[in-house]
Amino acid sequence: MTEFFILGLIFLVIFFGFYYSSWREKRIMNLPLPSQWLATIHKQLPFFEKLPSSEQQQLIDMIRLFIANKKFYGSGGLTMNDEIRVTIAAQACLLLLNRKTGIYPRLNHILVYPYAFRAGHDKRNHDGTVSDKPVGLLGESWHYGKIILSWDDIKKGISNFHDGHNVILHEFSHQLDSESGSANGAPVLHSNSYAAWATVLSKEFKDLNKDFSHHHKSVMDHYGATNPAEFFAVATETFFEKPRELNHEHPELFEVLRKYYAVDPSNWQ
Repeated sequence: MTEFFILGLIFLVIFFGFYYSSWREKRIMNLPLPSQWLATIHKQLPFFEKLPSSEQQQLIDMIRLFIANKKFYGSGGLTMNDEIRVTIAAQACLLLLNRKTGIYPRLNHILVYPYAFRAGHDKRNHDGTVSDKPVGLLGESWHYGKIILSWDDIKKGISNFHDGHNVILHEFSHQLDSESGSANGAPVLHSNSYAAWATVLSKEFKDLNKDFSHHHKSVMDHYGATNPAEFFAVATETFFEKPRELNHEHPELFEVLRKYYAVDPSNWQ
């Protein structure tokens, strides 16, 4: 009898938890969108009007839920405000368009510093050696629900959305990567996509390492040669910010990313 009572209680908790979550989401979606939020979206995503109307609405809805469900903290003297929240949410949700996925379900906390912050990390040098002295970081993604960003570098990335450098796209791609259980350059994919993903990204990662070793230029930042996780993040930045160049120089990589992200940023330029 006690076991049935406990099972029933668990069922009720799950049911009412789901009901409350659904009710809360509908309530958030029905609230009027602040005009300043929409102005920020247009300002920070200059290609927003080029998106199909369905994708515009989809993005706005995800931004609402993102801001409602994540906790933002101003660090290092930065005062948090809606401009910062909406800017981060808008670019982060670009990675989720047209995909049946949660809105970064493992992410809870977003810390934003005014400028790049310092932390101890291994850094790979051109001669193959690795140094572990403190370095200035633009952002950092942690597996257990936290992202750290530099507002100054976010603004720099926004000022030129075609240079292949975007700290938000980079760090949030790490969040997608870690949803598979570990950050190894392979996010959660459709079951029939893993083979093509592994083949293409392994080849491209090796090619970028060769470019790095021989000081050859690449459409992708050489930081992507650090490891497969960083390669995926750098490839994501390049895909969204320099899609035509990536498609021209690395068509197989572009196609794999286009299928994964379910958008073609070439149409936004």
